[in-house]
Amino acid sequence: MTATAPPFGLSPIRRPLAAVALLAALISLLFGLVLAGASPASAHAALTGSNPQDGSVVATAPKEVTLNFSEQIAMGEDSIRVLDPSGKRADTGSPRELRNGTVQYGITLHSGLPDGTYTVAWQAVSADSHPVSGAFTFSVGAPSQTTVTLPSDEAGGGLVGTLYGIARYAAYAGFVLLAGGSAFVLACWQRGAGARPLQRLVVRGWVTLTAATLAMLLLRSPYTGSGKLADAFDLDGLQSVLDTKPGAALVSRLLLLGASALFVAVLFGAYAKREDEKEKQDLTFGLAIGGAVIAAGIAGTWALAEHASTGIQPGIAMPVDVLHLLAVAAWLGGLTALLVALYRTPDITSRAVRRFSRMAFGSVLVLTATGLYQSWRQLGSWSALTDTRYGQLLLIKVALVAVLVGVAWISRRWTGRLAGDEARAGDEAGSSEADEEAESPAAGDTGEVDPERAVQLTRQRAALTATKEKRARDADPERSGLRRSVMVETGIAVVLLAVTTILTSTEPGRTEEEAARSKSAVAAPLTGGQINLSMPFDTGGQNGKGTVRLDVTPGGTGANNVHVWVDGPGDRPMDVPEVKLAFTLESKDIGPLPVVPERITTGHWTAGGVQIPMAGDWKVTVTVRTSDIDQTTVDKNVKIG
Repeated sequence: MTATAPPFGLSPIRRPLAAVALLAALISLLFGLVLAGASPASAHAALTGSNPQDGSVVATAPKEVTLNFSEQIAMGEDSIRVLDPSGKRADTGSPRELRNGTVQYGITLHSGLPDGTYTVAWQAVSADSHPVSGAFTFSVGAPSQTTVTLPSDEAGGGLVGTLYGIARYAAYAGFVLLAGGSAFVLACWQRGAGARPLQRLVVRGWVTLTAATLAMLLLRSPYTGSGKLADAFDLDGLQSVLDTKPGAALVSRLLLLGASALFVAVLFGAYAKREDEKEKQDLTFGLAIGGAVIAAGIAGTWALAEHASTGIQPGIAMPVDVLHLLAVAAWLGGLTALLVALYRTPDITSRAVRRFSRMAFGSVLVLTATGLYQSWRQLGSWSALTDTRYGQLLLIKVALVAVLVGVAWISRRWTGRLAGDEARAGDEAGSSEADEEAESPAAGDTGEVDPERAVQLTRQRAALTATKEKRARDADPERSGLRRSVMVETGIAVVLLAVTTILTSTEPGRTEEEAARSKSAVAAPLTGGQINLSMPFDTGGQNGKGTVRLDVTPGGTGANNVHVWVDGPGDRPMDVPEVKLAFTLESKDIGPLPVVPERITTGHWTAGGVQIPMAGDWKVTVTVRTSDIDQTTVDKNVKIG
């Protein structure tokens, strides 16, 4: 075979260094993407309603505050706090779950609370293991100034959130290398069990997954609680984590990693040294079954604690999620193992590459089927595909998978060319060996040969032959093309894994849309339409007669904008010193709720954000003062909401 110049002008020795540099650049890009997109987990359990409502004004202080959520959550002793205008606690203690067919929690308030604006702050852990938090206000009697300042960071943010996100990515990457690398050895290239580069790859995957799991276990308490890194070593916090579903999943993962360490030891120990074909086949079957069980168990620790464990059809979603993770590991982990083998083990054959190609094709089929189900489950509608962050990330992931499949098709073509070259090289090598044997002198012709010298010469010839083969293969354009193609595949796979990690910490599109609809239903008026009132007045003084015109928009419950015009004789704008409003719902003993509009121009006043807490027949009272001593109050009843 004619040797060709190395691609891109690089020598065979420098090309692995260039590959390592390219991988380092891709990993740097990856962490940039992760850190840029690793915002705190966006309310996987969303607040869908409350009583009192956000921004509402109530006549008297309620006995308790209730919060409704879109899915199950875990609350602690201090998960809901109600603060009065001065920042002091207005609640009596721990929240309690109200079992009325919905996910609702309530907290009792102190009696005799004064008027003013109250702040409700809450923090919990959603059923898919992610911390969620939020705050809203309501007012008793009338809005007031408040001294309450809430933290700007959401739950799961800050340094602890960043470290936890990195640990989550490292855990996925470690699992992919551990499971995928082992699958590549058992299913594609059994001789690779004795290759040190592949051994190091799988062992590093195990170490990465173990270290990341321990880090997540320690960071779990501050991640879902205080957000302080020092609390990672708080034993009480660690104990509370162990009592939760995510904590139990992490501990189970560590136990399964202990079993996987034994699997790795057998795979690269007894299995790699086994020579008898029958015994090796039996051991291959046993390792395949045991490894599949361990890998499925480790994948199940994600399925049991994250998105798949909550929402609709969890009984179907969890096994589907396990299959999805196993397919990802077989494809991406096997791809990484193939890349290492191509660069570091010159004796890998095209047969092994073809076997991996078939394994990757099967993995893609499983990914497609399970991915379609997961997408339907997490999105729920076509609009969520473009209108939610989860849907947008999912589109990016699908595009990356499509590109990865396209590059894999190119790799498959290089594999076919490599197989043809290897067949021709084998024929040439066979004839060369026959010629050498024919030309070599017999032992009887040369006399006795020193056994030690013979062994030394045999080793030298073997080393020289291996070096020649490696150089020839490094210069082989087909093998170089396959390497470049697999390198591109691996780079795309790294970014794909980053997007997948971000997806698992992003609020599902179905939940985001349901929460938006719930909030819209709460905030929207029960009936639409602007309210227009006209009331004549007479203060009794000079130039004291006129008409007040009032517009209330949108004229329903919640926030409204109010415009007031005062017209004098001839419907000309009338300049008066003061105008005041009040809303009273006498049937519910609510109000009067005072409103002090601001003067815009002569005869025109306005007030924004006027809260109407509930629907009913409201009495609208307008007080007009035309001089220091002349004023009057007029009113009219109107149905609002």
